[in-house]
Amino acid sequence: MPRPTRLAALLLALVAIISAALPLPVVVPLLLAGGVAGCVLIDLLVARRRVPSLERTALPTLSLLVPVPFRAKVGELAQARAVRIRQPAPPGLCVDPPSAESEELSGELTGRVRGTHVLPPVTVRASGPLGLGSLDYTLGASEDVSVFPDLPRARRLAAARRRGRATDEGRIRARLGLGTEFETIREYSPDDDIRQVNWVATARVGRPMSNQYRVEENRDLMCVVDAGRLMASPAGLLTRLDVALNAVAVLAVAAEEAGDRVGALAFDAKVTRQLSPRRRGAEAVVRALFDLETTEVESDYERAFQAVGRQKRALVVVFTDLVDEGAARTLIGAVPVLVRRHAVLVASGVDADLTTAVSRAPDDLRDVMRASVAVDLLASRQRAINLLEALGAVVVEAPPQALGPACVEAYLRLKQRARL
Repeated sequence: MPRPTRLAALLLALVAIISAALPLPVVVPLLLAGGVAGCVLIDLLVARRRVPSLERTALPTLSLLVPVPFRAKVGELAQARAVRIRQPAPPGLCVDPPSAESEELSGELTGRVRGTHVLPPVTVRASGPLGLGSLDYTLGASEDVSVFPDLPRARRLAAARRRGRATDEGRIRARLGLGTEFETIREYSPDDDIRQVNWVATARVGRPMSNQYRVEENRDLMCVVDAGRLMASPAGLLTRLDVALNAVAVLAVAAEEAGDRVGALAFDAKVTRQLSPRRRGAEAVVRALFDLETTEVESDYERAFQAVGRQKRALVVVFTDLVDEGAARTLIGAVPVLVRRHAVLVASGVDADLTTAVSRAPDDLRDVMRASVAVDLLASRQRAINLLEALGAVVVEAPPQALGPACVEAYLRLKQRARL
């Protein structure tokens, strides 16, 4: 798209001012204006002699809120006096910075919303050698970019557990080498649980000895994700559903590392996604749920649990939001459908706003009233947790970033106790 630049407009304005200020014949301003227009035309013709080329970063699969390097470079613009490059982005993606006053744009691309988004072509504005005319180019093609839950972080946490090192949450995670099936006796390691110590062997050889247990494999883990209206509430920059899917990725990778089969089910008023448990199923689970969205309906726990209950015994991890006793009433009523046959774990993120309102010293009457409401909500939530635990479910609460590792710890404890 050809167009005059600001310099051409300034020259035409100058011609108009001179014509108004000086008593010149009419033909003089016309000739001057025609000369400016001719220079603009020549500038555009020179600029159009060579169509620019584009080199853009191959777009990978993104992880939610994890920036990756992004680069777009325009070539074959030697005749251009000035170049401006811009990368438009849909609301679900963010390019920072979005534009540059040069032939190269270097920055970061971040996925802000899960799902598949279309990244538009790059737009380039190049002016001619005189700087009087410019051309707008649309280079490249639209590309689909998929934004997944943070699967790389789940892989890093699994690797840290294998090495027995502290993770980014600052705690040592349980190792995946514990089980209930005896294998051999070996020397004691500082990382061993005290319950592993074989006191008879220790007394016999005169140094600490530990029992080595074989990890149970071929167990089933089913991740059941609530996608009803309560999961649309914010948790920092994410939603409750985003937090749940990040935790699903961490738990699925840990189960894969332990040799267990992993499956998934998502539901709102009906079952919307279902993936049967399978070996090495972490990536399949993430791909099945990465574009899951919440709906404005109440969740039907009983229908979802009936779909899971027909399968063989498994550890069923229900990712939902335990707001209070009233909101959890349908969940509490449906849990007996699962606990008759399966081990059940209910995972929910801690509401940071409530804990902050309770723990912070009040400054005025409004803070006191806010704290009072928060105390009532937390007490009601605790009653719901007590009811779930009385029915036989294990409840895991943790801040959003620590929900996945907390679920892994509970999963490993259940494996050690042969609950799966």
